[in-house]
Amino acid sequence: MEMDIDKSLKSLKSMHVLLERTPPQNPGMDGPVRRSSRRIRERQNYEKEQILSPKCLTYSSEATRTAKRKRSVYEEDKKVQKTKAKSNKSYLKKTDEESVPGYREGLSEYELRRLETIRQNQAFLNSLNLCQISVRPKRTQKSQKEEKKVTEMLPVRKSLRLQNKDVSTPLTLEVTPAVNKKPGKTTEKPPGPIPLDPVNLDDHGRLPEDLVKIWNECPIKQKTETSDLKSYQKRLQEMSIDESGVVKVVRDRIYSAAFHPASSSLLMAAGNIWGQLGLLKMDAKWGDAGILHFEPHSKPISCMAFSSQPSNLITVSYDGSARSMDLEKAVFDELYRSAFGLRSFDFMSSDCSTLLIGDWSGDVAVVDRRTPRTSYESLHTMDPKTLRCIHVHPVQQQYFVVAENRSVHIYDLRSLKRRNSQVVCGLGSYSHSISSAYFSPVSGNRVVTTSMDNKIRVFNTSKMVGSAPLLKSITHYMHTGRWLTKLSAMWDPKQEDCFVIGNLDRCRKIQVYHESGCLLHTFQNEHLTTVCSITAFHPSRNALLGANSTGRLRVFSDRY
Repeated sequence: MEMDIDKSLKSLKSMHVLLERTPPQNPGMDGPVRRSSRRIRERQNYEKEQILSPKCLTYSSEATRTAKRKRSVYEEDKKVQKTKAKSNKSYLKKTDEESVPGYREGLSEYELRRLETIRQNQAFLNSLNLCQISVRPKRTQKSQKEEKKVTEMLPVRKSLRLQNKDVSTPLTLEVTPAVNKKPGKTTEKPPGPIPLDPVNLDDHGRLPEDLVKIWNECPIKQKTETSDLKSYQKRLQEMSIDESGVVKVVRDRIYSAAFHPASSSLLMAAGNIWGQLGLLKMDAKWGDAGILHFEPHSKPISCMAFSSQPSNLITVSYDGSARSMDLEKAVFDELYRSAFGLRSFDFMSSDCSTLLIGDWSGDVAVVDRRTPRTSYESLHTMDPKTLRCIHVHPVQQQYFVVAENRSVHIYDLRSLKRRNSQVVCGLGSYSHSISSAYFSPVSGNRVVTTSMDNKIRVFNTSKMVGSAPLLKSITHYMHTGRWLTKLSAMWDPKQEDCFVIGNLDRCRKIQVYHESGCLLHTFQNEHLTTVCSITAFHPSRNALLGANSTGRLRVFSDRY
Protein backbone atom coordinates (compact mmCIF):
# COMPACT_ATOMS: atom_id res chain seq x y z
CA MET A 1 0.00 0.00 0.00
CA GLU A 2 2.80 2.41 0.84
CA MET A 3 4.51 1.59 -2.41
CA ASP A 4 1.37 2.63 -4.37
CA ILE A 5 1.17 5.95 -2.56
CA ASP A 6 4.85 6.67 -3.28
CA LYS A 7 4.35 5.96 -6.97
CA SER A 8 1.38 8.34 -7.19
CA LEU A 9 3.30 11.13 -5.45
CA LYS A 10 6.26 10.69 -7.82
CA SER A 11 3.95 10.92 -10.83
CA LEU A 12 2.37 14.10 -9.51
CA LYS A 13 5.76 15.70 -8.95
CA SER A 14 6.94 14.83 -12.44
CA MET A 15 3.77 16.31 -13.98
CA HIS A 16 4.16 19.48 -11.95
CA VAL A 17 7.72 19.88 -13.20
CA LEU A 18 6.59 19.47 -16.78
CA LEU A 19 3.88 22.05 -16.37
CA GLU A 20 6.32 24.57 -14.90
CA ARG A 21 8.84 24.02 -17.71
CA THR A 22 6.19 24.28 -20.51
CA PRO A 23 6.53 27.70 -22.22
CA PRO A 24 3.43 29.88 -22.63
CA GLN A 25 1.42 29.62 -25.88
CA ASN A 26 1.58 33.36 -26.68
CA PRO A 27 4.86 34.63 -25.29
CA GLY A 28 4.26 38.16 -26.57
CA MET A 29 1.21 38.72 -24.33
CA ASP A 30 1.25 39.42 -20.62
CA GLY A 31 -0.86 37.48 -18.23
CA PRO A 32 -1.69 33.82 -17.91
CA VAL A 33 -1.83 31.36 -20.74
CA ARG A 34 -5.08 31.12 -22.71
CA ARG A 35 -6.61 27.69 -22.86
CA SER A 36 -9.47 26.37 -24.90
CA SER A 37 -12.63 24.89 -23.48
CA ARG A 38 -11.55 21.43 -24.58
CA ARG A 39 -8.31 21.71 -22.59
CA ILE A 40 -10.27 22.91 -19.58
CA ARG A 41 -12.63 19.94 -19.76
CA GLU A 42 -9.66 17.53 -20.01
CA ARG A 43 -8.07 19.16 -16.94
CA GLN A 44 -11.32 18.87 -15.00
CA ASN A 45 -11.63 15.18 -15.83
CA TYR A 46 -8.02 14.58 -14.84
CA GLU A 47 -8.47 16.32 -11.50
CA LYS A 48 -11.55 14.31 -10.76
CA GLU A 49 -9.68 11.10 -11.41
CA GLN A 50 -6.34 11.88 -9.70
CA ILE A 51 -6.47 14.87 -7.37
CA LEU A 52 -9.95 14.66 -5.91
CA SER A 53 -9.65 10.96 -5.09
CA PRO A 54 -9.68 10.63 -1.24
CA LYS A 55 -7.67 7.43 -1.35
CA CYS A 56 -4.56 9.18 -2.73
CA LEU A 57 -4.54 12.64 -1.10
CA THR A 58 -5.54 12.12 2.55
CA TYR A 59 -2.30 10.45 3.68
CA SER A 60 0.45 12.94 2.77
CA SER A 61 0.87 16.63 3.38
CA GLU A 62 2.96 16.93 0.18
CA ALA A 63 0.09 15.56 -1.93
CA THR A 64 -2.26 18.05 -0.28
CA ARG A 65 0.02 20.98 -1.14
CA THR A 66 0.27 19.77 -4.73
CA ALA A 67 -3.49 19.53 -5.04
CA LYS A 68 -3.95 23.05 -3.60
CA ARG A 69 -1.38 24.37 -6.06
CA LYS A 70 -3.21 22.78 -9.00
CA ARG A 71 -6.52 24.09 -7.73
CA SER A 72 -5.17 27.63 -7.47
CA VAL A 73 -3.81 27.44 -11.04
CA TYR A 74 -7.24 26.34 -12.26
CA GLU A 75 -9.03 29.08 -10.34
CA GLU A 76 -6.65 31.73 -11.69
CA ASP A 77 -7.19 30.47 -15.22
CA LYS A 78 -10.95 30.66 -14.69
CA LYS A 79 -10.72 34.24 -13.45
CA VAL A 80 -8.70 35.24 -16.52
CA GLN A 81 -11.40 33.83 -18.79
CA LYS A 82 -14.10 35.80 -16.93
CA THR A 83 -12.14 39.06 -17.17
CA LYS A 84 -11.62 38.55 -20.89
CA ALA A 85 -15.35 37.99 -21.43
CA LYS A 86 -16.18 41.13 -19.43
CA SER A 87 -13.69 43.18 -21.43
CA ASN A 88 -15.17 41.96 -24.73
CA LYS A 89 -18.69 42.95 -23.60
CA SER A 90 -17.56 46.37 -22.52
CA TYR A 91 -15.76 46.80 -25.85
CA LEU A 92 -18.93 46.02 -27.78
CA LYS A 93 -20.82 48.60 -25.77
CA LYS A 94 -18.16 51.29 -26.00
CA THR A 95 -16.47 51.73 -29.34
CA ASP A 96 -13.73 54.01 -28.02
CA GLU A 97 -10.56 52.04 -27.33
CA GLU A 98 -9.84 54.13 -24.26
CA SER A 99 -12.75 52.49 -22.48
CA VAL A 100 -10.87 49.16 -22.66
CA PRO A 101 -7.47 49.73 -21.03
CA GLY A 102 -4.68 47.45 -22.13
CA TYR A 103 -6.78 45.75 -24.76
CA ARG A 104 -5.00 47.22 -27.82
CA GLU A 105 -1.67 45.63 -26.84
CA GLY A 106 -2.64 42.12 -28.04
CA LEU A 107 -4.56 43.10 -31.24
CA SER A 108 -3.36 42.64 -34.78
CA GLU A 109 -2.76 45.43 -37.32
CA TYR A 110 -6.10 44.78 -39.08
CA GLU A 111 -8.07 45.04 -35.81
CA LEU A 112 -6.28 48.26 -34.94
CA ARG A 113 -7.24 49.80 -38.29
CA ARG A 114 -10.83 48.66 -37.80
CA LEU A 115 -11.00 50.31 -34.36
CA GLU A 116 -9.64 53.54 -35.79
CA THR A 117 -12.25 53.54 -38.60
CA ILE A 118 -15.06 52.96 -36.09
CA ARG A 119 -13.82 55.82 -33.95
CA GLN A 120 -13.67 58.22 -36.90
CA ASN A 121 -17.19 57.29 -38.05
CA GLN A 122 -18.58 57.78 -34.56
CA ALA A 123 -16.95 61.18 -34.30
CA PHE A 124 -18.41 62.21 -37.67
CA LEU A 125 -21.94 61.16 -36.67
CA ASN A 126 -21.65 63.04 -33.39
CA SER A 127 -20.64 66.19 -35.25
CA LEU A 128 -23.85 66.12 -37.37
CA ASN A 129 -26.17 66.53 -34.36
CA LEU A 130 -28.82 64.26 -35.88
CA CYS A 131 -30.85 64.17 -32.72
CA GLN A 132 -31.61 67.90 -33.01
CA ILE A 133 -33.07 67.65 -36.56
CA SER A 134 -36.93 67.59 -36.57
CA VAL A 135 -38.45 65.22 -39.15
CA ARG A 136 -41.61 66.52 -40.86
CA PRO A 137 -44.40 63.91 -40.77
CA LYS A 138 -45.49 62.56 -44.16
CA ARG A 139 -48.95 63.30 -45.48
CA THR A 140 -51.07 60.22 -45.70
CA GLN A 141 -52.62 59.13 -48.99
CA LYS A 142 -56.09 59.54 -47.56
CA SER A 143 -55.57 63.20 -46.70
CA GLN A 144 -54.24 63.92 -50.21
CA LYS A 145 -57.33 62.36 -51.82
CA GLU A 146 -59.71 64.24 -49.52
CA GLU A 147 -58.00 67.56 -50.24
CA LYS A 148 -58.09 66.86 -53.99
CA LYS A 149 -61.82 66.15 -53.87
CA VAL A 150 -62.49 69.38 -52.02
CA THR A 151 -60.54 71.48 -54.51
CA GLU A 152 -62.32 69.85 -57.45
CA MET A 153 -65.87 70.10 -56.10
CA LEU A 154 -65.83 73.62 -54.69
CA PRO A 155 -66.64 76.25 -57.36
CA VAL A 156 -65.00 79.66 -57.50
CA ARG A 157 -67.11 82.28 -55.73
CA LYS A 158 -67.75 85.44 -57.71
CA SER A 159 -69.48 88.61 -56.68
CA LEU A 160 -72.63 89.62 -58.55
CA ARG A 161 -71.55 93.25 -58.37
CA LEU A 162 -68.25 92.49 -60.14
CA GLN A 163 -70.17 90.53 -62.80
CA ASN A 164 -72.53 93.50 -63.43
CA LYS A 165 -75.56 91.37 -62.59
CA ASP A 166 -78.67 92.24 -60.69
CA VAL A 167 -79.02 90.76 -57.23
CA SER A 168 -82.50 89.49 -58.06
CA THR A 169 -81.20 87.27 -60.90
CA PRO A 170 -80.22 83.79 -59.73
CA LEU A 171 -76.56 82.81 -59.95
CA THR A 172 -75.89 79.89 -62.31
CA LEU A 173 -72.64 78.01 -62.11
CA GLU A 174 -70.92 77.01 -65.33
CA VAL A 175 -70.17 73.31 -65.15
CA THR A 176 -67.49 72.10 -67.53
CA PRO A 177 -68.10 68.61 -68.94
CA ALA A 178 -65.79 65.86 -67.77
CA VAL A 179 -63.05 65.03 -70.23
CA ASN A 180 -62.71 61.34 -70.95
CA LYS A 181 -59.08 60.29 -70.71
CA LYS A 182 -59.39 56.89 -72.34
CA PRO A 183 -57.74 56.80 -75.77
CA GLY A 184 -60.23 56.65 -78.62
CA LYS A 185 -63.31 57.08 -76.43
CA THR A 186 -65.62 60.05 -77.11
CA THR A 187 -67.73 62.05 -74.67
CA GLU A 188 -71.51 62.04 -74.50
CA LYS A 189 -73.07 63.96 -77.35
CA PRO A 190 -75.78 66.54 -76.67
CA PRO A 191 -79.16 66.21 -78.37
CA GLY A 192 -79.73 68.11 -81.57
CA PRO A 193 -77.46 68.81 -84.53
CA ILE A 194 -73.67 68.52 -84.18
CA PRO A 195 -71.22 70.54 -86.32
CA LEU A 196 -69.56 68.51 -89.05
CA ASP A 197 -65.95 69.26 -88.12
CA PRO A 198 -63.24 66.71 -89.00
CA VAL A 199 -61.13 65.87 -85.97
CA ASN A 200 -57.90 65.42 -87.93
CA LEU A 201 -58.10 68.81 -89.69
CA ASP A 202 -57.53 72.33 -88.38
CA ASP A 203 -60.10 74.06 -86.22
CA HIS A 204 -61.62 75.99 -89.11
CA GLY A 205 -60.61 73.62 -91.89
CA ARG A 206 -63.02 73.36 -94.79
CA LEU A 207 -64.11 70.07 -96.27
CA PRO A 208 -62.26 69.13 -99.47
CA GLU A 209 -63.98 70.07 -102.72
CA ASP A 210 -63.34 66.60 -104.13
CA LEU A 211 -65.33 65.08 -101.28
CA VAL A 212 -68.29 67.39 -101.87
CA LYS A 213 -68.22 66.62 -105.60
CA ILE A 214 -68.21 62.85 -105.08
CA TRP A 215 -70.81 63.14 -102.32
CA ASN A 216 -73.35 64.82 -104.60
CA GLU A 217 -72.71 62.54 -107.57
CA CYS A 218 -75.81 60.80 -108.90
CA PRO A 219 -75.51 57.02 -108.61
CA ILE A 220 -75.88 54.71 -111.59
CA LYS A 221 -79.18 52.90 -111.75
CA GLN A 222 -78.83 49.20 -111.04
CA LYS A 223 -79.71 46.62 -113.63
CA THR A 224 -82.60 44.41 -112.64
CA GLU A 225 -81.44 41.39 -114.63
CA THR A 226 -78.77 39.06 -113.27
CA SER A 227 -75.81 37.74 -115.24
CA ASP A 228 -74.76 34.09 -115.48
CA LEU A 229 -72.48 32.60 -112.86
CA LYS A 230 -69.49 32.13 -115.18
CA SER A 231 -69.19 35.80 -116.04
CA TYR A 232 -69.80 36.66 -112.39
CA GLN A 233 -67.02 34.32 -111.26
CA LYS A 234 -64.70 35.89 -113.82
CA ARG A 235 -65.37 39.36 -112.42
CA LEU A 236 -64.64 38.10 -108.91
CA GLN A 237 -61.34 36.60 -109.99
CA GLU A 238 -60.26 39.92 -111.51
CA MET A 239 -60.62 41.65 -108.13
CA SER A 240 -57.38 41.81 -106.16
CA ILE A 241 -55.69 43.68 -103.31
CA ASP A 242 -52.21 45.10 -102.68
CA GLU A 243 -50.53 47.15 -99.95
CA SER A 244 -52.46 50.30 -100.87
CA GLY A 245 -55.73 48.44 -100.32
CA VAL A 246 -55.09 47.96 -96.57
CA VAL A 247 -55.91 51.21 -94.74
CA LYS A 248 -56.51 51.95 -91.05
CA VAL A 249 -59.61 54.15 -91.08
CA VAL A 250 -60.62 54.33 -87.39
CA ARG A 251 -59.36 53.15 -84.03
CA ASP A 252 -60.27 49.76 -82.58
CA ARG A 253 -63.09 47.50 -83.75
CA ILE A 254 -65.29 48.38 -86.72
CA TYR A 255 -69.00 47.74 -86.17
CA SER A 256 -70.38 48.85 -89.53
CA ALA A 257 -69.14 49.92 -92.96
CA ALA A 258 -70.66 50.94 -96.33
CA PHE A 259 -69.79 52.06 -99.86
CA HIS A 260 -70.91 55.39 -101.25
CA PRO A 261 -72.99 54.75 -104.44
CA ALA A 262 -70.74 57.02 -106.56
CA SER A 263 -69.05 55.16 -109.39
CA SER A 264 -66.28 57.63 -110.32
CA SER A 265 -64.15 56.69 -107.30
CA LEU A 266 -64.34 54.47 -104.24
CA LEU A 267 -65.59 56.35 -101.18
CA MET A 268 -66.18 54.31 -98.01
CA ALA A 269 -67.41 54.96 -94.48
CA ALA A 270 -66.69 52.94 -91.32
CA GLY A 271 -67.89 53.32 -87.72
CA ASN A 272 -66.08 51.92 -84.71
CA ILE A 273 -66.85 50.89 -81.15
CA TRP A 274 -66.38 54.42 -79.71
CA GLY A 275 -68.85 56.13 -82.06
CA GLN A 276 -66.17 57.53 -84.36
CA LEU A 277 -66.77 57.75 -88.10
CA GLY A 278 -64.08 57.55 -90.76
CA LEU A 279 -64.38 58.47 -94.44
CA LEU A 280 -61.86 56.97 -96.87
CA LYS A 281 -61.26 57.84 -100.51
CA MET A 282 -58.68 55.73 -102.26
CA ASP A 283 -55.65 57.69 -103.56
CA ALA A 284 -56.88 60.98 -102.06
CA LYS A 285 -54.49 63.61 -100.69
CA TRP A 286 -56.71 65.32 -98.13
CA GLY A 287 -56.81 64.41 -94.44
CA ASP A 288 -54.61 61.57 -93.26
CA ALA A 289 -53.82 59.81 -96.55
CA GLY A 290 -57.38 60.32 -97.78
CA ILE A 291 -59.07 59.75 -94.38
CA LEU A 292 -61.33 62.15 -92.48
CA HIS A 293 -62.33 61.47 -88.86
CA PHE A 294 -65.58 62.56 -87.22
CA GLU A 295 -67.22 61.94 -83.84
CA PRO A 296 -71.02 61.95 -84.29
CA HIS A 297 -71.75 59.38 -81.54
CA SER A 298 -70.43 58.33 -78.15
CA LYS A 299 -71.09 54.57 -78.45
CA PRO A 300 -70.74 51.94 -81.19
CA ILE A 301 -72.17 52.79 -84.59
CA SER A 302 -74.18 49.62 -85.14
CA CYS A 303 -75.51 50.30 -88.66
CA MET A 304 -75.03 52.79 -91.49
CA ALA A 305 -76.24 53.34 -95.06
CA PHE A 306 -76.07 56.04 -97.76
CA SER A 307 -79.31 57.60 -98.91
CA SER A 308 -79.99 59.14 -102.29
CA GLN A 309 -81.72 62.33 -103.47
CA PRO A 310 -80.04 64.06 -101.67
CA SER A 311 -77.08 61.93 -100.66
CA ASN A 312 -76.69 61.60 -96.90
CA LEU A 313 -75.08 59.08 -94.58
CA ILE A 314 -77.50 57.73 -91.97
CA THR A 315 -75.97 56.22 -88.82
CA VAL A 316 -77.57 54.66 -85.73
CA SER A 317 -75.72 53.98 -82.51
CA TYR A 318 -75.94 52.29 -79.14
CA ASP A 319 -76.22 55.75 -77.57
CA GLY A 320 -79.87 55.83 -78.78
CA SER A 321 -79.51 58.43 -81.53
CA ALA A 322 -79.92 58.28 -85.30
CA ARG A 323 -78.08 61.00 -87.24
CA SER A 324 -77.79 62.15 -90.83
CA MET A 325 -74.45 63.42 -92.16
CA ASP A 326 -75.33 66.37 -94.40
CA LEU A 327 -72.43 68.03 -96.23
CA GLU A 328 -74.53 70.93 -97.55
CA LYS A 329 -75.56 71.99 -94.06
CA ALA A 330 -72.21 70.84 -92.56
CA VAL A 331 -73.96 69.18 -89.61
CA PHE A 332 -74.80 65.78 -88.19
CA ASP A 333 -78.53 66.29 -87.94
CA GLU A 334 -80.39 64.24 -85.33
CA LEU A 335 -83.31 62.26 -86.78
CA TYR A 336 -84.42 60.15 -83.84
CA ARG A 337 -83.56 59.66 -80.19
CA SER A 338 -84.49 56.72 -77.97
CA ALA A 339 -83.87 55.69 -74.40
CA PHE A 340 -82.53 52.35 -75.63
CA GLY A 341 -79.60 51.53 -77.89
CA LEU A 342 -80.39 51.39 -81.60
CA ARG A 343 -79.35 48.20 -83.39
CA SER A 344 -80.45 48.34 -87.06
CA PHE A 345 -82.46 50.38 -89.59
CA ASP A 346 -83.54 50.44 -93.25
CA PHE A 347 -85.27 52.81 -95.67
CA MET A 348 -89.00 52.30 -96.26
CA SER A 349 -89.38 54.45 -99.40
CA SER A 350 -87.49 55.02 -102.62
CA ASP A 351 -86.71 58.64 -101.68
CA CYS A 352 -85.29 57.47 -98.31
CA SER A 353 -87.52 59.87 -96.39
CA THR A 354 -88.97 57.25 -94.03
CA LEU A 355 -86.89 55.01 -91.77
CA LEU A 356 -87.67 51.81 -89.93
CA ILE A 357 -85.43 51.65 -86.83
CA GLY A 358 -85.09 48.75 -84.40
CA ASP A 359 -83.60 48.97 -80.89
CA TRP A 360 -82.26 46.44 -78.39
CA SER A 361 -85.48 46.34 -76.37
CA GLY A 362 -87.38 44.71 -79.27
CA ASP A 363 -89.24 47.82 -80.48
CA VAL A 364 -89.53 48.98 -84.10
CA ALA A 365 -90.06 52.71 -84.71
CA VAL A 366 -91.29 54.38 -87.90
CA VAL A 367 -89.44 57.71 -88.29
CA ASP A 368 -90.12 60.39 -90.88
CA ARG A 369 -87.04 62.46 -91.73
CA ARG A 370 -89.15 65.36 -92.99
CA THR A 371 -90.62 66.17 -89.57
CA PRO A 372 -88.62 68.59 -87.40
CA ARG A 373 -89.05 66.57 -84.20
CA THR A 374 -86.83 63.65 -83.17
CA SER A 375 -89.62 61.26 -82.15
CA TYR A 376 -91.29 58.37 -83.92
CA GLU A 377 -94.45 58.33 -85.98
CA SER A 378 -95.44 54.95 -84.54
CA LEU A 379 -93.80 52.40 -82.21
CA HIS A 380 -94.37 48.63 -82.25
CA THR A 381 -93.03 45.88 -79.98
CA MET A 382 -91.86 42.75 -81.80
CA ASP A 383 -89.76 40.74 -79.35
CA PRO A 384 -89.66 41.71 -75.65
CA LYS A 385 -86.14 40.26 -75.31
CA THR A 386 -83.99 41.68 -78.08
CA LEU A 387 -83.86 42.58 -81.76
CA ARG A 388 -80.81 41.84 -83.90
CA CYS A 389 -81.55 43.00 -87.45
CA ILE A 390 -84.29 44.62 -89.52
CA HIS A 391 -84.56 44.81 -93.33
CA VAL A 392 -87.25 46.08 -95.74
CA HIS A 393 -88.42 44.24 -98.84
CA PRO A 394 -86.87 45.94 -101.95
CA VAL A 395 -90.07 45.79 -104.05
CA GLN A 396 -93.02 45.43 -101.67
CA GLN A 397 -91.81 47.92 -99.08
CA GLN A 398 -94.71 47.31 -96.71
CA TYR A 399 -93.04 44.03 -95.75
CA PHE A 400 -89.97 43.83 -93.53
CA VAL A 401 -88.08 40.96 -91.94
CA VAL A 402 -86.99 41.02 -88.29
CA ALA A 403 -84.25 38.84 -86.77
CA GLU A 404 -85.42 38.48 -83.19
CA ASN A 405 -83.84 36.53 -80.34
CA ARG A 406 -84.24 32.98 -81.70
CA SER A 407 -86.69 33.42 -84.55
CA VAL A 408 -87.06 35.27 -87.87
CA HIS A 409 -90.44 36.72 -88.90
CA ILE A 410 -91.82 38.85 -91.71
CA TYR A 411 -94.36 41.55 -90.80
CA ASP A 412 -96.69 43.80 -92.73
CA LEU A 413 -96.45 47.47 -91.80
CA ARG A 414 -100.13 48.05 -92.62
CA SER A 415 -101.35 45.59 -90.00
CA LEU A 416 -98.94 46.42 -87.19
CA LYS A 417 -100.21 46.94 -83.64
CA ARG A 418 -98.60 48.38 -80.57
CA ARG A 419 -98.06 44.87 -79.23
CA ASN A 420 -98.66 41.30 -80.43
CA SER A 421 -98.58 42.12 -84.14
CA GLN A 422 -99.59 39.36 -86.51
CA VAL A 423 -96.79 37.54 -88.34
CA VAL A 424 -97.17 37.37 -92.11
CA CYS A 425 -94.54 34.69 -92.72
CA GLY A 426 -92.26 32.73 -90.43
CA LEU A 427 -88.74 31.60 -91.24
CA GLY A 428 -88.38 28.89 -88.61
CA SER A 429 -87.16 28.81 -85.03
CA TYR A 430 -83.52 28.42 -83.99
CA SER A 431 -81.69 26.86 -81.07
CA HIS A 432 -79.23 29.77 -80.91
CA SER A 433 -79.42 33.54 -81.40
CA ILE A 434 -79.75 35.11 -84.86
CA SER A 435 -77.08 37.48 -86.18
CA SER A 436 -78.77 38.86 -89.32
CA ALA A 437 -81.54 38.39 -91.91
CA TYR A 438 -81.65 40.17 -95.30
CA PHE A 439 -83.90 40.13 -98.40
CA SER A 440 -82.28 39.56 -101.78
CA PRO A 441 -81.49 42.97 -103.34
CA VAL A 442 -83.48 42.86 -106.61
CA SER A 443 -86.65 40.80 -106.20
CA GLY A 444 -86.73 40.02 -102.49
CA ASN A 445 -87.65 36.38 -103.23
CA ARG A 446 -84.86 35.09 -100.96
CA VAL A 447 -83.88 35.72 -97.36
CA VAL A 448 -80.44 34.73 -96.05
CA THR A 449 -79.99 34.31 -92.28
CA THR A 450 -76.92 33.69 -90.13
CA SER A 451 -77.20 32.04 -86.74
CA MET A 452 -74.90 31.12 -83.89
CA ASP A 453 -75.69 27.43 -84.48
CA ASN A 454 -73.05 27.61 -87.27
CA LYS A 455 -75.59 27.64 -90.09
CA ILE A 456 -76.30 29.94 -93.05
CA ARG A 457 -79.89 29.40 -94.22
CA VAL A 458 -81.53 30.55 -97.46
CA PHE A 459 -85.38 30.74 -97.53
CA ASN A 460 -87.80 31.15 -100.40
CA THR A 461 -89.96 34.22 -99.70
CA SER A 462 -91.66 34.56 -103.07
CA LYS A 463 -94.97 33.82 -101.31
CA MET A 464 -95.67 35.56 -98.00
CA VAL A 465 -97.90 32.85 -96.56
CA GLY A 466 -97.41 30.63 -93.51
CA SER A 467 -93.80 29.53 -93.19
CA ALA A 468 -91.21 30.09 -95.91
CA PRO A 469 -89.61 26.90 -97.27
CA LEU A 470 -85.94 26.32 -96.60
CA LEU A 471 -83.89 26.13 -99.79
CA LYS A 472 -80.38 25.49 -98.44
CA SER A 473 -78.51 25.21 -95.15
CA ILE A 474 -74.73 25.84 -95.27
CA THR A 475 -72.40 24.93 -92.42
CA HIS A 476 -70.25 27.90 -91.49
CA TYR A 477 -68.46 28.52 -88.17
CA MET A 478 -69.92 31.63 -86.47
CA HIS A 479 -68.50 31.80 -82.92
CA THR A 480 -66.45 34.99 -83.11
CA GLY A 481 -66.15 35.56 -79.36
CA ARG A 482 -66.34 38.85 -77.51
CA TRP A 483 -63.51 40.64 -79.35
CA LEU A 484 -64.84 40.27 -82.91
CA THR A 485 -68.00 41.62 -84.52
CA LYS A 486 -70.56 38.96 -85.43
CA LEU A 487 -70.43 37.54 -88.95
CA SER A 488 -73.27 38.43 -91.34
CA ALA A 489 -74.05 37.18 -94.82
CA MET A 490 -74.60 40.17 -97.17
CA TRP A 491 -76.12 40.00 -100.67
CA ASP A 492 -74.26 41.40 -103.64
CA PRO A 493 -76.48 44.29 -104.92
CA LYS A 494 -75.35 43.56 -108.50
CA GLN A 495 -76.14 39.82 -108.31
CA GLU A 496 -79.53 38.61 -107.13
CA ASP A 497 -78.56 35.12 -105.97
CA CYS A 498 -75.05 35.51 -104.45
CA PHE A 499 -73.87 36.65 -101.02
CA VAL A 500 -70.54 37.20 -99.23
CA ILE A 501 -69.40 36.41 -95.67
CA GLY A 502 -66.17 36.41 -93.69
CA ASN A 503 -64.44 33.29 -92.40
CA LEU A 504 -62.87 32.39 -89.05
CA ASP A 505 -60.46 29.73 -90.34
CA ARG A 506 -56.80 30.13 -89.52
CA CYS A 507 -56.08 30.76 -93.18
CA ARG A 508 -57.92 34.11 -93.40
CA LYS A 509 -60.33 34.49 -96.28
CA ILE A 510 -63.63 35.94 -97.51
CA GLN A 511 -66.05 33.63 -99.31
CA VAL A 512 -68.78 34.23 -101.91
CA TYR A 513 -71.64 31.68 -102.06
CA HIS A 514 -74.50 31.01 -104.42
CA GLU A 515 -77.96 30.58 -102.91
CA SER A 516 -77.74 26.87 -103.76
CA GLY A 517 -74.80 26.51 -101.36
CA CYS A 518 -72.11 26.40 -104.06
CA LEU A 519 -68.87 28.21 -103.18
CA LEU A 520 -68.17 30.53 -106.13
CA HIS A 521 -64.98 32.30 -105.09
CA THR A 522 -62.61 32.71 -102.14
CA PHE A 523 -60.72 35.97 -101.61
CA GLN A 524 -57.39 34.92 -100.17
CA ASN A 525 -54.18 36.93 -100.29
CA GLU A 526 -51.01 37.63 -98.29
CA HIS A 527 -52.51 41.04 -97.42
CA LEU A 528 -55.60 39.41 -95.89
CA THR A 529 -54.16 38.45 -92.50
CA THR A 530 -57.10 39.04 -90.13
CA VAL A 531 -60.75 38.08 -89.77
CA CYS A 532 -63.00 40.47 -91.72
CA SER A 533 -66.30 40.34 -89.84
CA ILE A 534 -67.93 43.16 -91.82
CA THR A 535 -68.19 42.71 -95.60
CA ALA A 536 -69.98 44.70 -98.32
CA PHE A 537 -70.05 44.91 -102.12
CA HIS A 538 -70.12 48.17 -104.06
CA PRO A 539 -73.59 48.80 -105.58
CA SER A 540 -72.30 49.47 -109.12
CA ARG A 541 -68.57 48.66 -109.33
CA ASN A 542 -66.54 45.50 -108.91
CA ALA A 543 -65.29 46.26 -105.42
CA LEU A 544 -65.51 44.52 -102.06
CA LEU A 545 -64.55 45.80 -98.61
CA GLY A 546 -63.72 43.82 -95.48
CA ALA A 547 -63.46 45.40 -92.01
CA ASN A 548 -61.72 43.88 -89.00
CA SER A 549 -61.43 44.50 -85.26
CA THR A 550 -58.36 46.79 -85.49
CA GLY A 551 -60.06 49.54 -87.52
CA ARG A 552 -58.63 48.55 -90.90
CA LEU A 553 -60.43 48.25 -94.22
CA ARG A 554 -59.26 45.82 -96.90
CA VAL A 555 -60.50 46.76 -100.37
CA PHE A 556 -60.58 44.24 -103.24
CA SER A 557 -61.16 45.88 -106.63
CA ASP A 558 -60.35 45.59 -110.31
CA ARG A 559 -59.20 49.23 -110.32
CA TYR A 560 -59.20 52.23 -107.99
